[in-house]
Amino acid sequence: METVDRVITDQRLMHEWLNPLLVCEPVGPWSSAVGAQSCFKIQLPLWQPTLASTVVERSPGLVVWEFDGFFKGRDRWACQAESGGTLLVNQFTFQPANPWVAWGFCLFAAQLTKRDMEQQLQRLKRVAEAQPR
Repeated sequence: METVDRVITDQRLMHEWLNPLLVCEPVGPWSSAVGAQSCFKIQLPLWQPTLASTVVERSPGLVVWEFDGFFKGRDRWACQAESGGTLLVNQFTFQPANPWVAWGFCLFAAQLTKRDMEQQLQRLKRVAEAQPR
């Protein structure tokens, strides 16, 4: 469980499993403690939408980032030890900032986002399994 927790919260390791178009930059020193802030930027050619995030819950095996920007929401990562491995549950909930963002998301990004989140979990699993025990 500790390894998965570290892979989720270590900035260097995060960039190994996050979507390559997504960059997470800390506001101040990097931290996953409650109150720590960062910006997630989507690196698109003509526009770089940014989400401000704050860690709102943190304990061993749990981190919840709250986002504000072109949508408001939370990204909750919880892991618990199981026999033979670790169970990881990711819950991403959000509300678009306005009807135009909601329309654009449904039209262009919903299926891409779903597929990317599934791929992201596979990348995270590979990164965690490659870590020394």
